[in-house]
Amino acid sequence: MSDLTLERSSQSPSAQPKPEHRRPRFAGRTRRDFWVFLAFALPNLVLIGVFTYRPLFTNLQYSFLDWTLGSKTARNIGLDNYVTFFTSDDAPRVLGTTGLFTVLTVGLSMVLGILVALALNAKVRGTTFARSAVFAPYVLSGVGVGLVWMFIFDPGYGALSWVLRSFGAKSPEWFNNPQLALTMVIVVYVWKNLGYCAVVYLAGLQSLPNDVMEAASLDGAGPVRRFLSISLPLLSPTTFFLLITTIISSLQAFDLIRIMTPLGNGTSTLIYEAYLQAFGAYNRAGYSASISVVLFVILLVITVVQIRFVEKKVHYA
Repeated sequence: MSDLTLERSSQSPSAQPKPEHRRPRFAGRTRRDFWVFLAFALPNLVLIGVFTYRPLFTNLQYSFLDWTLGSKTARNIGLDNYVTFFTSDDAPRVLGTTGLFTVLTVGLSMVLGILVALALNAKVRGTTFARSAVFAPYVLSGVGVGLVWMFIFDPGYGALSWVLRSFGAKSPEWFNNPQLALTMVIVVYVWKNLGYCAVVYLAGLQSLPNDVMEAASLDGAGPVRRFLSISLPLLSPTTFFLLITTIISSLQAFDLIRIMTPLGNGTSTLIYEAYLQAFGAYNRAGYSASISVVLFVILLVITVVQIRFVEKKVHYA
């Protein structure tokens, strides 16, 4: 009898689990948070759509047209602009110049940047002034920097030619020789953007754990060994961030090239070739748009590859 009573009591309605009360999806605080989010995000989304994605799709549309800049009529020619670019003699030259410029500027900026950051991380007098001096060129106008360095590289009356003449040497023709012109632009671009890499690496160095460094020092590891085995792996997130930003910046470098080599003598990267085709002597707006689309695809592929494969080698902890 007691067993029967126990069984009935276990099946009583009061012992059954009560159904969970689900909160309405957009009730009370949730609805208010949604409208606050929308109020802050919507203006930015509208601006991004109008000034980023709309020009992007418009440029893609123009790349299928045979359109001369300023003309009121245009003819749809499909993929002919892309075929013309990749089958022309200019494509290997422009793509090669773009690749060489990007690899050298990114590599030199990052290597020299981390070396400068190591020097600025030393606890000596004057480091604050040195950090400001190193970072200053990055915030300067590219047009102003280009004009100053044109005076320095001028083979006739430039500062560099005066120094070389004082040693009995003759200044090279920086602006007339395509290889020297590209070298000149690379040097100036690295000088201008070196401070950015140095400051970012300096922030990464100052965030490294001191206890790990002290433990390695007690174990007998020298400065070079500590840097290669501890600091450099711990700086991999910083290196990954700089790799993405500097590659994108180098592929879009325009102002220094436009000021120092207006005709693109050996310095015609993809973005500058697009400018010359649209606003130079050709006025080929549709063809210029197709070159811009090629540049966009290259940027997209590089970024996806970096995020998909390079990020796997990054140590975040």
